[in-house]
Amino acid sequence: MFARHVTVKLNPSTLAEFTRVMDNEILPWLRKQKGFLDTITLAVPGGGEIVSISFWDQEENALVYNSTSYPEALQILKKILAGTPQVRTFDVVSSTLQKVVPPKTFFSTVRGRQQEHGEQHDSSESSTSCVSFSDERAAYCQGGEHGKAQLHNSS
Repeated sequence: MFARHVTVKLNPSTLAEFTRVMDNEILPWLRKQKGFLDTITLAVPGGGEIVSISFWDQEENALVYNSTSYPEALQILKKILAGTPQVRTFDVVSSTLQKVVPPKTFFSTVRGRQQEHGEQHDSSESSTSCVSFSDERAAYCQGGEHGKAQLHNSS
């Protein structure tokens, strides 16, 4: 899963209008975009700035949206926005809202940290790396016999 994080300031007293446009125009359009999963929009107290985080099935679909449809969304919102939105992108490595299998780069980062801290690690092709999350109910493991990421529930 992949996420786009957009931060932008709003013109004074336009939070209600922004919300109306998002709900009635932008969100129905987003739902038609290939790979779109969900979005969450946050506003600072007072409504002068918002953060919108959209979730996508894969990076490629988010990039297509960014280059083709996002400019149209900005055009719809131009009278409400005060300045240029700042866009950042992320790999989603954990979520309580969606079942997420972290990207392969996540596991290579974890392996590197294990080696840095002197943890045992078998570097053969059949080795398995696991990452436990803070609630300790589940761990994602990659490797083993087929080299695929798997979710292991401990509850």
